[in-house]
Amino acid sequence: MDFSKLEAVSVRIDQGIAWVTMNRPEKRNAMSPQMHREMIDILYYLATAPEAKLLVLTGAGNSFCAGQDIKQFFRELDDKPAEKYNMLLASHEWRWNQLTRFPKPTIAMVNGYCFGAAFTPLVACDFAIAADDAQFGLSEINWGILPAGLVSKVMLDSVSYRNARFYALTGRPFDGRKAAEMGLVDFSVPIGSLVEETTKLAQELLAKNPQTYRSIKEALHHLRGMSPEQANDYLKAKESEMRFLDRENGRAQGMKQFLDDKTYRPGLGHYKRETE
Repeated sequence: MDFSKLEAVSVRIDQGIAWVTMNRPEKRNAMSPQMHREMIDILYYLATAPEAKLLVLTGAGNSFCAGQDIKQFFRELDDKPAEKYNMLLASHEWRWNQLTRFPKPTIAMVNGYCFGAAFTPLVACDFAIAADDAQFGLSEINWGILPAGLVSKVMLDSVSYRNARFYALTGRPFDGRKAAEMGLVDFSVPIGSLVEETTKLAQELLAKNPQTYRSIKEALHHLRGMSPEQANDYLKAKESEMRFLDRENGRAQGMKQFLDDKTYRPGLGHYKRETE
């Protein structure tokens, strides 16, 4: 894929990490129809690109993403129902379908403003790290619109009902520290340490067995709506599938290092991957 032709997104791959940057800094990286189209193509490519082993989603300048571009996504499409319908599908496709099912680790690195529709890809990523002073908000109530496009749903799934209700009904902003306190992001750090801490987490994840990681990720995605009986049957099948697909044979590696070599101890690090 020729990344140089992208207009609303930039991509850089370095040591296995694909840094995918929403690139409309003059608009605080508000999502435009062009961005949605480019993101779909980018995520499809990176999902199978061997040089990309992990994805970091972030924003250019001092913003992660200010949500949907009100002018381009709403006003200019309100009288174009067919085009608006297609853009709604495109928006949902990459922000939720592709990201939640992305076969590799994903990290949202929130470097500034994160509002409205940006909550969906934020939650869709496996991990989220924010700058302490990043600004979050559900300001839809101030525009006379609903926090739709799964925004309300992902907020309710991530934080308490009372917190979700408070911020959706007041429209008040909150910072990265509060986002971490509520569980909307995993943790927050000073802005000067954001890239370093994100890279550190990425390197930790890259050391994991990739098939085991993918299987656990898929299992967690599906288990929440299952009964205990369904979950038990599903996990048995998932375990068999994982062992069949794992080209590194991580289970045997881990058991050998624990039982025979005495080089691996749970809770004191991960087993050493033996890759070809």
